[in-house]
Amino acid sequence: MSSLTDIEKRYLEKLFGMQSGYVLDYSDATFGEFFNRHKIDIHGSKYQTYGTSKAKKVRAFWERESDVLVSKVLSEMLDSYEADCDLNNRELDVPLLEKSRGIVARLSGKPVSRKPPQTADDFLGREFHIPNVQKLPIESQAVLIVENRLAEARTALGAGAYLSVIFLCGSVLEAVLLGAAQKEPSRFNRASSSPKAADGGVKRFHEWSLAQFIDVSCEVGLLKPDVKKFSHGLRDFRNYIHPYEQMASGFTPDEHTAKVCFQVLKAALASVAGER
Repeated sequence: MSSLTDIEKRYLEKLFGMQSGYVLDYSDATFGEFFNRHKIDIHGSKYQTYGTSKAKKVRAFWERESDVLVSKVLSEMLDSYEADCDLNNRELDVPLLEKSRGIVARLSGKPVSRKPPQTADDFLGREFHIPNVQKLPIESQAVLIVENRLAEARTALGAGAYLSVIFLCGSVLEAVLLGAAQKEPSRFNRASSSPKAADGGVKRFHEWSLAQFIDVSCEVGLLKPDVKKFSHGLRDFRNYIHPYEQMASGFTPDEHTAKVCFQVLKAALASVAGER
C-alpha cells in the first residue's frame, strides 16, 4: 500500500474535486482509459472496496498500490488538472498544486521541481511550423489527404468550427503516429506503455487509440513532453464524434481549446519530422 497520509489525501482530494464522488472532469470511459495506460483496471472489483464512484475507486487505489505506481499516476493526474484549468479557463490553485507536487515527489523519492508550470498560454506563445508533409512517415497516396486536412483545419479555426478543428487535427496526428509506428515497429512495441492484449502481447497498431500512440511516442522520444501535456482535447477526439459521448464527458470546445489542439498538432508534426 502507498504511504500517503490522511492529510496528504485531503490535499489531493480537494485539488481533484473528489468530495462529490467525481475526479476532475473524467467520464467513466475516459477515467478507465486513463488508468488503462498505466495497466490498471480501475473499474474492476479490486478497487471497489469503498464503492463504485470514481473518487472511491481512487481512494482504494491509493490504499492498495505502491508509492512508485501511485506517484506515477498522480503525476499525470496533476498534469491533467493543469490542462483542464487552462482549456476551460478556470483559475489554477497554484499553492494547492505545489503542495500536491510535493506529495508526489515524496512518494517517488525525487526532489520537488520549483520550475513554474507551463501553461496553455505559454505553449500557444511558442512558434511551431508545420513541416513539409513529404518528411512525415505516411504513405505517398495519403500526402494530399493530409495536406487538405491541414488546410481545412486552418479554415475551420477561422470560421469558429472548433469541434471540426479537433476532429481534423486528431485524425492527422493519428495517421502520422501510426505511420511512425509502422516504420519502426520494434521501437514502439518494446515501450512499457504500449497497450497490451488479453494474452499479454502488444496490440496490433490499428487497435491503438490516439492517446496510446501519444504516450508511446513520448516514451520513445519521438514527441516532446509538452505535446503529451496539452493533448487532452485531441486524445479522445473519436469519442466526441458521438453526441452522447460528448454529452457524458461535458466537453464543449471553444476557440482556446481548438487553438491548443492545432498547436499540439503543429508541435507534434515538427517533432516527428525532426525539426524540434
